[in-house]
Amino acid sequence: MKRLLVTGGAGFIGSNFIRYLLNTYPDVHVINLDALTYAGNRENLLDLEGDPRYLFYHGDVQDRAVVDNLMSNVEAVVNFAAETHVDRSIHEAGEFLKTDVMGTFTLLESAKKHHIKRFLFVSTDEVYGSIDAGSFKEQDPLSPSSPYSASKAGGDLLAHSYFVTYGLPVVITRSSNNFGPYQYPEKLIPLFVTNAIDDKPLPLYGDGKNVRDWLYVVDNCVAIDLILRKGTLGEVYNIGGDCEKMNVEITHLILKIMGKPETLIQPVKDRPGHDRRYSVDTTKIRELGWSPNPDFPKLLETTVRWYIDNQTWWRKIKEKQAEYKRFYDAHYGSGGIAEAVK
Repeated sequence: MKRLLVTGGAGFIGSNFIRYLLNTYPDVHVINLDALTYAGNRENLLDLEGDPRYLFYHGDVQDRAVVDNLMSNVEAVVNFAAETHVDRSIHEAGEFLKTDVMGTFTLLESAKKHHIKRFLFVSTDEVYGSIDAGSFKEQDPLSPSSPYSASKAGGDLLAHSYFVTYGLPVVITRSSNNFGPYQYPEKLIPLFVTNAIDDKPLPLYGDGKNVRDWLYVVDNCVAIDLILRKGTLGEVYNIGGDCEKMNVEITHLILKIMGKPETLIQPVKDRPGHDRRYSVDTTKIRELGWSPNPDFPKLLETTVRWYIDNQTWWRKIKEKQAEYKRFYDAHYGSGGIAEAVK
């Protein structure tokens, strides 16, 4: 597959995926469709804008005319387009449903019309909900806990239904917590790193003992590409980093790398419906020959260094976040999302 439509390609994982594709395949051509909402940033791929193999299109996945026009020129689709932040979904659930479900519906309808050869839906391990022990397998039932994860589950199941009902060549990935360069600084690692740079408090939810499986974004991109090309149609593939750590552990590691005091940690009220632990079984993707980089300490240090070296990139974003905080406080009162951007 040499001609791909990547939706949401100006976001964190999407932009890393496009860069991976163009660096790996000399003959691949990518169209990047992105609405450039709060987390979409065209600067994530500014270095590629002169590459004849890359085309950026500013548009919404809910716009059928735009989607149809772009879909007619590609062989495969990788759908990253989504609202993704749990905290925001608690207060703005409607926007998540529009993009994550109705946007996916628009893409699936167009893919069916244009006989797309492969449609990969990028989902998340959060659709399974929390698990106390063991790891979720792909066939386990979905039990999302937040409007965000519910909206992703909706798009996930809708994509699968188009394989069953229409024979659309769909594959689905469910990855664990990604980290790495270009991640929007509302997520735990970039938020804490950028706050620590400025000696600002690190707002740690609850007791900090929520467990996440950490996956370096480039490893996820390699897995997604492998599944796109070699995955069995109609199947779901878990992608995990085999690196479970409590949020408080991550916090201490960041401070240690940066040489910052632990007094920066500021416990804050836990968010509603905060899942305790995520864990996915990755046997299926490993059978395709993939495995994650096991050197988490080095990858975390590399990530921290990227934010230290690219302060112009994230400071622009955090100023916009501050504007959003002021809007949020005016409409909903302080706390919640506001805690993450103060």
